[in-house]
Amino acid sequence: MHSHRVNGIRFFWVTMLNILITIAEILGGVFSGSLALLSDAFHNLGDSASILMGYFAQVIGSRPETERRTYGYRRAEILSAFLNSLFLIVVSIFLMVEAVRRLFHPQPVDGKLMLIVAVIGFIANLASALLLQQGSKDSLNIKATYLHILSDALSSIGVIIGALVITFWNIYWLDPVLTILVAIYICYEICPVIHQTLSILMQSSPHLDFDQIKTDITQIEGVIGVHHVHAWMIDEHRIIFSAHINLSDRPLSSVEPIYRQVETLLKEKYHVCHITIQAEVDRGIEEPLFNTPVDKAATSDNID
Repeated sequence: MHSHRVNGIRFFWVTMLNILITIAEILGGVFSGSLALLSDAFHNLGDSASILMGYFAQVIGSRPETERRTYGYRRAEILSAFLNSLFLIVVSIFLMVEAVRRLFHPQPVDGKLMLIVAVIGFIANLASALLLQQGSKDSLNIKATYLHILSDALSSIGVIIGALVITFWNIYWLDPVLTILVAIYICYEICPVIHQTLSILMQSSPHLDFDQIKTDITQIEGVIGVHHVHAWMIDEHRIIFSAHINLSDRPLSSVEPIYRQVETLLKEKYHVCHITIQAEVDRGIEEPLFNTPVDKAATSDNID
């Protein structure tokens, strides 16, 4: 309990630091004329939103299951990550378009002001990373935020170098080039998150060796076949699995030990957290592991 309270306090200060960085970089970008600072500001704004949304989504996701939410609220964190990622992609595209325009029409940049603000951003990002470093060892959520903020500190180094070059050599076209590089970096970092969150929201199957799962289950004494398999994810950690298994005709009391063996196998070897097994004798024994469109059509005809 104490660990969660410390992490909450650290998240609060990290959020405050990111908001201060964002305000400083927006003002610095406007008054210095640096688009690179503005791009970094929006990146930090995205981080602040991500931290806040992630924290509240985590609070919502920890709520217990209800009659209307039988799997709980764990998808709140996934939805939060997806929306935040989309926001960063839109902002990145806008900044790249503006940067390309500035490449053809360079504008003077106050390198000294740009340098001061970039140094402030670097120090604040580094402080944020240090605040979360300890908690990152115990929580994957905090670890992801820690690595993200650490990457922000590294991108600030690029802006600092650009500010030094502009200050001493007046190479103004470097500012939009840095903006494009930062925007590309953000997209590179965010696209896998969008892909993963979309896969979870669309209930795509997790990366499991289903053929091996079938082999392992049918090696359990009494199991003749496996079919009608479904697997999906509630969030990035929790896998849901359901299947029909064919058994020899036997009393229900002798089926329960087989259920426990199947559950133990799936939990320990494949890290499945929620398992639903339906036992059958001959029904579906010739069916494939997954229902094909033909199977579904046939089933629909039988119902009609």
